[in-house]
Amino acid sequence: MDLFTGLLLITSIHLLAAASPGPDFVLVSQQTLRHGKKTGLLISLGITLGLSIHIVYSAFGLAAVIANSAMALWAIKILGGGYLLYLGYQGLKSKAQPQSATDTQPEPEQSTRPGSAKSIGSGFLCNALNPKAPVYFVSLFTLVLSPDMPLYQIAVYGVWMMVIQLGWFSSVVLLLSRPKVNAGFQRFGHWIDRVLGGAMIALGLKLLTSKIN
Repeated sequence: MDLFTGLLLITSIHLLAAASPGPDFVLVSQQTLRHGKKTGLLISLGITLGLSIHIVYSAFGLAAVIANSAMALWAIKILGGGYLLYLGYQGLKSKAQPQSATDTQPEPEQSTRPGSAKSIGSGFLCNALNPKAPVYFVSLFTLVLSPDMPLYQIAVYGVWMMVIQLGWFSSVVLLLSRPKVNAGFQRFGHWIDRVLGGAMIALGLKLLTSKIN
């Protein structure tokens, strides 16, 4: 498969995968509405860096090994599900802000905004600990990779997938952080945070109880 055709195929498939509702989307939405645009963009960067882990091991053919190892998938599932439960619990603890604070702060909960490293780390772990990723990348790379494909072409595919991932979630962040959109959400911000936290817990429980084929 030539480079251009492979890029078109990867773009169509991975954009749909990135846009589908899941833990990454819930985390980005929750953190953007709670802490503002900067945190949301850092979470998006962390998710993109987490994606790079899957791309690297897939390029070396390890995705098939992980996808067919019950023990490896079980371990990743426990870690990933547990982390989603932790994130969801944090959302459920959200409390309403005093009216005076919301009137003076340019961004929601600015005083309690997590540090850059913590935000990037949260996004990284959310994506890297997804046990469905090895299965997804086996399917995707089977379509576009071949044994005689040059290394530079594999690198181009990997970088392009990261660009798609970062571009999509950055767009979500910019939309949610627009003044008019954000103002509407912030009126019931703590309830939205709790709902998204509950969604994160539901995703974690689903992950822990589901069978990955």
